[in-house]
Amino acid sequence: MYLGLDSSTQSLKGLIIDPTGGHIVGQATVNFDHDLPQYPAAYSPAGDPLEKHANPLLWLAALDLLFSRLQAAGAPLERIVGIAGAGQQHGSVYLNGRASTLLASLDPALDLAGQLAPALSRQSAPIWMDSSTSAQCAEITAEIGARLQTDTGSPAIERFTGPQIRKFFQHDPAAYAATATIHLVSSFMASVLTGAQAPIDHGDGAGMNLLNLNTLCWDPAICEATAPGLLDKLPPAVPTHTVIGKLAPYFAKYGFGGDVAIAAWTGDNPASLVGTGATRPGLAVVSLGTSDTFFAVLDPYRTDPDGCGHVFGNPTGGFMCLTCFKNGSLARERIREDAQVDWTFFDVTAFELTPPGNHGQLALPWFEPEITPPVFTPPGLRANFDFAAATPQTQIRAIIEAQVLSIRVHSQWIGDFETIRVTGGASRSTGILQTLANVFQATVETIAVQDSAALGAAMLAAHVIGHHDYPCLTKALAPATATILPDPATRPIYQRLLATYLLLETGAKS
Repeated sequence: MYLGLDSSTQSLKGLIIDPTGGHIVGQATVNFDHDLPQYPAAYSPAGDPLEKHANPLLWLAALDLLFSRLQAAGAPLERIVGIAGAGQQHGSVYLNGRASTLLASLDPALDLAGQLAPALSRQSAPIWMDSSTSAQCAEITAEIGARLQTDTGSPAIERFTGPQIRKFFQHDPAAYAATATIHLVSSFMASVLTGAQAPIDHGDGAGMNLLNLNTLCWDPAICEATAPGLLDKLPPAVPTHTVIGKLAPYFAKYGFGGDVAIAAWTGDNPASLVGTGATRPGLAVVSLGTSDTFFAVLDPYRTDPDGCGHVFGNPTGGFMCLTCFKNGSLARERIREDAQVDWTFFDVTAFELTPPGNHGQLALPWFEPEITPPVFTPPGLRANFDFAAATPQTQIRAIIEAQVLSIRVHSQWIGDFETIRVTGGASRSTGILQTLANVFQATVETIAVQDSAALGAAMLAAHVIGHHDYPCLTKALAPATATILPDPATRPIYQRLLATYLLLETGAKS
């Protein structure tokens, strides 16, 4: 059996799979706020709301607690032969020169947090929610130029790790000098499991603005432009399908066997690519959550000319792309509440009462600063018709079609897709699903995968360590639960509406 771990922003999840039987045989979750309130998961250390850090000891305490819960629940930990994991992307952990010795000498009579606290050269870890590094992004861009995006897969991004490291060097040079190793959350957790400094995989490493995706090595010039001596502080970069060691003896106290292999950890988004079964070209995933995300295999390597889509390493080899749309389900919920309708009307009835294309009427619900396209001063709701005077069903279709058209517009640089898999709360909306199918002229599949990053990590372990085939793992563990076909008659309608959408987006950005 194989264990997948997902250290996300709010929780640590563990999921055990039996790939031969095609079953999930055990799982547990540690909710950070509820279970470990003594360790903040997202706070502002200096009171700046743009800063968001976590206490690195949180992830250590969570690992002990998760394993104790799996053990107490009777999970078959003794049958696990491989472990892989996923971490929230972009978060960084800073270790001093004592770390390697402390990792190698973990005492099972003590807890992880107490033993490894002396290994930290920085007591907090900036996470992906931190957007306080605009100045550092500008400085790195000025030094490196356009090749920062073409070579690392993304322009300088505030929440990415490189700009965060530069800010740390500038604001606390003594602590930076005392730092021997800089890890991502993923490689830090892998280091704890193996009792040795772990490498950083290409999937998560690509979210640092430091990894050259043409060479798959750390870029010396970009590293030096980020902070002096940075290259010497980074672990090696390796493919995700690398076995990095064995489970440290410390963890035998939870019932693990003595010969458990550990695969390189990756980021939560690359792991979700595997967990949703989107490991081949021509298949994309749309996750309809608080923010909507779009990700897919990218072949061959290239970058988004608009700078909105990010390129990461694909855990199965090659590359993947991801685009985030911040105004997702929260915007949909606000429109539903303003229209004073229930979810049945919003998800189904509104689309039965209105025609595809909505007579050219669209509305952008940019209530929050938008990531794709970048809009830092949100205009609120922007429509090309009298939105307030329209019927609720017209308003709803106008919002949904604009959101789906935005996904289509900002994914065109990748190519066409024959299948789109949809997850998230809004994937139960038949109206949204049919709109996706029609706008993309692609088959839409729903999947009943709740924890795609943890499942993807378990599938990675099964493939890398147990040599199980990805298509078979997907068929057994992430099958399609429903299929929606596009209506060919809507193709010209949405082709025309794409141009209408672009005019609305351009006007809303200005």
